[in-house]
Amino acid sequence: MKLPHRRQFLHLAAGAAALPAVSRIASAQTYPTKPVHLIVGYAPGGTTDILARLFGQWLSERLGQPFIIENRPGAGNNIGTEAVVNAPPDGHTLLLVNPANVINATLYDKLNFNFIRDIAPVAGVTRVANVMEVNPSVPARTVPEFIAYAKANPAAVNMATSGVGTTQHVSGELFKMMTGITMLDVSYRGSGPALTDLIGGQVQVMFDTIPSSIEYIKSGKLRALAVTTGTRADALPDLPTVGQFVQGYEATSYYGIGAPRKTSPEIVQKLNREINAILADPKSKARLADLGASGLAGSPPDFGKLVADETEKWGKVVKFAGIKAD
Repeated sequence: MKLPHRRQFLHLAAGAAALPAVSRIASAQTYPTKPVHLIVGYAPGGTTDILARLFGQWLSERLGQPFIIENRPGAGNNIGTEAVVNAPPDGHTLLLVNPANVINATLYDKLNFNFIRDIAPVAGVTRVANVMEVNPSVPARTVPEFIAYAKANPAAVNMATSGVGTTQHVSGELFKMMTGITMLDVSYRGSGPALTDLIGGQVQVMFDTIPSSIEYIKSGKLRALAVTTGTRADALPDLPTVGQFVQGYEATSYYGIGAPRKTSPEIVQKLNREINAILADPKSKARLADLGASGLAGSPPDFGKLVADETEKWGKVVKFAGIKAD
């Protein structure tokens, strides 16, 4: 799949606002005129779903129309993304953008859409850390102990992921690559079902995002070993980073909002303003911090640049690790 040149994408994102749009301005002033569907490409229960429901509620309160969360899992997030690509570009169907969107650009040889070309960047929402966590039956309480256990029991460790090529998957692959251990990948249709099996002991380890796992960690259903970011996470301040034991290791997840590519710049800007206002609100900041997330405010071109940067970064990891889509 050939991607548009990075500069071309950024130019399109920045230059769209220059289009003449008197009628569009009028429609943007009354937008939204009906319920907005916010599409999540995973099953309920994972971080993408949690963030969609939070921001859906906040946007509904600010814009006066319901934001309906639609879970459309399957094909590593591509089913949900394609639904938004093919939706009417009127701002009433949006996508909760997640790391799989940029990873899939390299992971899949053939897609029915081109994410950078077909989804307009609206706004960044959050950055979150992943957390390396195990079922309590695993006899390891630190990262070095886990590495030793995995090396001594190469057939005993199954690693849950929320889908091939997701941030949970590539975070684990990076860990395997940098430590030389063997783990069998077990792919699910989202963090929710993966966590169910991790808690039940069918799988032993997962590199999940903090928002979907933090309550299980606090309740003792899962044992957290470390976070994947370069510094400790405020939500789990007692946890070390993986990089303290595996030099150079770091992985972070980001989330945002996207729209069909022909959505009017005025509607995109209106959504962007409302999302940035939410991110600036102290109550919203506190709620996100409780989940282990931090705000990602900025303009549509800012979010477009992040998408381009992340596509390039994770494309290199996918190629190096030889990850292939199912």
